[in-house]
Amino acid sequence: MGQFGIGQSVTRFEDPRLIQGRGRFQSDVNIPGQAYAVFLRSPHAHAKIRSIDLAAAQAAPGVIAVYDGKAYAADGLGMPKATMPRKRPDGSPMFAPQRPALVIDRVRYVGDPVAMVIADTLAQAKDAAELIQVDYEELPSVTSTAEATQPGAAPVWDECPDNISNIVERGNKAATEAAFAKAARTFKRRYVITRVHAQFMEPRGALGTYDPGEDRMTLYADVQYPHRVRNMLAQSVFKVPESKLRVISGDVGGGFGTKGWQYVEHRLTLWAARKLNRPVKWTCERSEAVMADEHGRDNIGEIELALDADNRFTALRLNMLCNIGAYIGSDRNLLSPFGMIVTVTGVYNIPAAYVYLTGLLSNTNPTAPYRGAGRPEAIYLIERAIDDLAREAGLDRVELRRKNVIPAAAMPYQAPLGPYYDCGEFEKNMELGLELGDVKGFAARREESRKRGKLRGLGIVNAIEQAAGTAQPEYAEVRFNPSGTAQMLIGTKAQGQGHETMYKQILHERLGIDPSEVQFIDGDTDRVAFGMGSNGSRSAVIGGSALYFAAGKVIDKGKKIAAHMLEAGIDDIEFANNSFKVAGTDRSVTLKQVAQAAFQGGKMPPGIELGLYENATFLNPKDTFPNGCHVCEVEVDPDTGEVRLDRYAVVDDVGTVINPLTLKGQIHGGVAQGVGQILSEQVVWDGETGQLLTASFLDYAMPRADTMCDMVIKSSPVPTQYNPLGAKGAGEAGTVGAMPVVMNAIMDALAPLGVRELDMPASPDRVWRAIDKAKTTA
Repeated sequence: MGQFGIGQSVTRFEDPRLIQGRGRFQSDVNIPGQAYAVFLRSPHAHAKIRSIDLAAAQAAPGVIAVYDGKAYAADGLGMPKATMPRKRPDGSPMFAPQRPALVIDRVRYVGDPVAMVIADTLAQAKDAAELIQVDYEELPSVTSTAEATQPGAAPVWDECPDNISNIVERGNKAATEAAFAKAARTFKRRYVITRVHAQFMEPRGALGTYDPGEDRMTLYADVQYPHRVRNMLAQSVFKVPESKLRVISGDVGGGFGTKGWQYVEHRLTLWAARKLNRPVKWTCERSEAVMADEHGRDNIGEIELALDADNRFTALRLNMLCNIGAYIGSDRNLLSPFGMIVTVTGVYNIPAAYVYLTGLLSNTNPTAPYRGAGRPEAIYLIERAIDDLAREAGLDRVELRRKNVIPAAAMPYQAPLGPYYDCGEFEKNMELGLELGDVKGFAARREESRKRGKLRGLGIVNAIEQAAGTAQPEYAEVRFNPSGTAQMLIGTKAQGQGHETMYKQILHERLGIDPSEVQFIDGDTDRVAFGMGSNGSRSAVIGGSALYFAAGKVIDKGKKIAAHMLEAGIDDIEFANNSFKVAGTDRSVTLKQVAQAAFQGGKMPPGIELGLYENATFLNPKDTFPNGCHVCEVEVDPDTGEVRLDRYAVVDDVGTVINPLTLKGQIHGGVAQGVGQILSEQVVWDGETGQLLTASFLDYAMPRADTMCDMVIKSSPVPTQYNPLGAKGAGEAGTVGAMPVVMNAIMDALAPLGVRELDMPASPDRVWRAIDKAKTTA
């Protein structure tokens, strides 16, 4: 509808205030009289705390309070815990150690918080923190995923000597083993998926306040799930009614899953503010972030494929080690990749599959969802395996994919590990991708690169992800003002995706309201009645559907008011183009006029409540499955190992496209994060000491603008029937395809030199060493 409706490339309404410096990010939030908090963090990966001497810090200038774990525990506050039903290999209950706010007896990773200093200024708090004396007894540690469960590995917890927290099994083990037993060909390969950190534009922060008159706490924090943060703090930590807590999340400078919820700094700033009756602010510094935050990925997968004599897949088997870190503070630490690995069969017809995942403990930060949350890992495994299988067996990798892809005629399709693909045209997407990426011209480009002394490689992958899960509903409200303008209150939380623009487009499509007359509100638990926040590509699908139905209720009530105003029967009223009209006549009133009348008792029909404000809650009946094809070309300098992206094409099916412009932005960003992990990003610890080696951008290598190349993107939507918008979700699609396609392109470039194995990140040093090793072993 019009220039602002669904399907229009509307420029973002958020951008003018943001680029003019008028945003309200976490660091912009300040309250008169606030004090400043600094945390003393463990310098050791594993150590007993013999003693902590706070006296010098407490006596330092400007210091208001210094707290350790004993002070926190003395107030009887609770700790969240994991509730998902999981077991260990022997069938005993999962070992899920809770995460203390401040450690009392033993630190278990570099960055574990030990003490909290609060002072009048940030500089005073920092100076005082350096005066705290902690007597540590260092203990053996294990940070390596590959070594954590090996015999002789140092136990992270004495109560769990093998470091195995839990296992997860999916699929039919007996059917899979039977298929492997009669396979004409089998293939096995081990792939490492490295640990990364989100490195958002603005590091995390928290500002806690306490109102003694209302006996009420308010937390200002850059979180993705404000209502869930409030519920957790009220129920699990402070044990007060939810009405005693308010959470406000303003502009969020990047979230990517890592800013989800459940960080100890949230409860500590609130606790301190209540004790001191003074606002307490903590701002994470860039040099602190990798130590303070949860991390993503960190898995090792051993994947096997079984094929028949015609090279059709008959079974898939996966054994995967998943590094959870030192603590399991909530179910959040059990989500990735355990829940989303079920798409490891990809878009291929694989009749039988079985996965066995081991969640292991280590002396590292806890891991949690990070853009994709298991989906990129799944597609990385299957798509790398297909390429390596084709290379080893002398098969054409495109033809191998064509032979095994699920045809559109097979929809809906029940995948062997649980996903139910309701719709999709996977083969069409691949053919479009081959065309968009000009794969036919690759041979000529490879020859041109060879003449310049470079290696050129081509990657082609099909991606699919499980999105917009069915476990969490979402809320939306449309609230008209007496003047006829409106407010739109949404339970999701924007973090830079362009939610305001997207939701205004949906509302404009339904009601025809000019976006300039709609106020967008999210992130405040006092203003928005309910919400589950933003994660898992759910906002457009579930939040947008809730808004769709709320707008429908506005139309229904508006018809009753319009019928009274126009002296017509309700059944004769039609609504379109922002107007209520008597069918077959030219008599009409605008939605704005109806909204104004709704607040005037004399203009309302009998029995109709005054006002016009409607809400709706929507729960997706089934998961959605965004999918697509990525095609990438890279050039490798064999003398230096440098990898350069040269071409990148994406064909995506995210269902109905709300805004083509912002969709491309989402894909660009997702691809950049996938590329970053493949080429440079990795959190690294010293294997012997457990010391963190990548705490800053001096050592943690981020992708730059010149890392990327131009991207061509084409949408090929197949709308789902599971929500009124037909949307499938788009936030993570770019990353899901980018990780495998870039690595496959690199391996294709290196294959002529005899390189068969290379784990991410494909940094120049690692690529050069792989080339050198291939030369010496040839």
